[in-house]
Amino acid sequence: MASEQNSQTSTRASSPKLDGKFDDNASVDSGFASANSSTANLPLISLTKPHLDHLNKQLENMEAVDILRFCKILFPNLFQTTAFGLTGLVTLDMLSKLAKESPDAAPVDLIFLDTLYHFKETYALVDRVQERYPNIRLHVFKPADVSNVDEFEALYGEKLYETSEELYDWIAKVEPQNRAYQELKVAAVFTGRRRSQGGARGSIPVIELDEERGIVKINPLVNWSFQQVKAYIDEHQVPYNELLDKGYKSIGDWHSTSPVAAGEDERAGRWKGKNKTECGIHNKQSRYAQFLAENARKQAKGAAPAETVQA
Repeated sequence: MASEQNSQTSTRASSPKLDGKFDDNASVDSGFASANSSTANLPLISLTKPHLDHLNKQLENMEAVDILRFCKILFPNLFQTTAFGLTGLVTLDMLSKLAKESPDAAPVDLIFLDTLYHFKETYALVDRVQERYPNIRLHVFKPADVSNVDEFEALYGEKLYETSEELYDWIAKVEPQNRAYQELKVAAVFTGRRRSQGGARGSIPVIELDEERGIVKINPLVNWSFQQVKAYIDEHQVPYNELLDKGYKSIGDWHSTSPVAAGEDERAGRWKGKNKTECGIHNKQSRYAQFLAENARKQAKGAAPAETVQA
C-alpha cells in the first residue's frame, strides 16, 4: 500500500494456537469474551452509568464534527477503526480537517483489520485514502502468522469462511482486533456504525462502554442516514469504494458481500440469506473464545486438548 512510512502492519500472534475442534453450532452469540483476553491491561476509562447517560443525552443532537472535537479532548488513547466504508470515510475526512485546525492535539490514528479477503477495490481505496490524507497514520492488522491468502489457506484450509464461519471470524477479525487494542494500548475508538443501518445497530447510543474489551466505543455519525453520508462524500470529494457505484452499500469481505437491491436495507448485502448481521467484532460472547477458554481450563488441569481443527 502507498505511504509505507505512515502505515504499520502486524501479523504477530498473541492468541492461543489452534489446538482444538470448534463447534459452529454452539448455542451462544457471535462476538468475543475470553479468559485469555488480550485487552486485560488496557488503560481504563471510568464512566458511571449516570455520567454515561448524561453524556449521551448532551451528544445526541450535536453535530458529528462537534462530537469528534469533544471526544478528542475527553478520551485518551483514541483511535478510529475502519474498513473504509462510507461512514468511516466521512469521519476520517472530518478528523483530518480537525487535525489541521489543531496541529498540536493528539492524533487519531486508523486501525484497519485486513482479513486478506477484501475486494481488490477496497485495497485500491486504501492506497487512495493514504495519498489523500498523508497526515493520518494507518495501522494494519492481519490474521496471526500469515500475510496473504495462500499462507492463510495453507494453515486453515480453503474456504474456512464456509466450513467454520465463526472460527473464520475469530481468526480473521476478532483476534487481530484484540491484538490491535493490546499493541496500540487503545482506550477508545470511533466506529462507523449508524442507527439507520438497522439490526442490532438500530438503537445504539453515541457512546458505549464495551466492558468485555475494556474500551469505549464512539459512534459520531449515529444519527446520519445513508443519503446524508453519501451527500457529504460527494460534496467534499472524499475518495470512496468504486463498488458503491455498482449497487453495493455495505462492503466487507468479497465472499460475504453482495449488491443491494432497490428498497433493501443498507446492510442487506452482508451475509445474504443467513441469520447474521455482524462479524463478531461488535457482538458479545464469541463461540470460539469460549472454546479457547475451555481448552485453557483442560490444559491447566493436565487434560489432553481437544482435537486439532480439521481444514
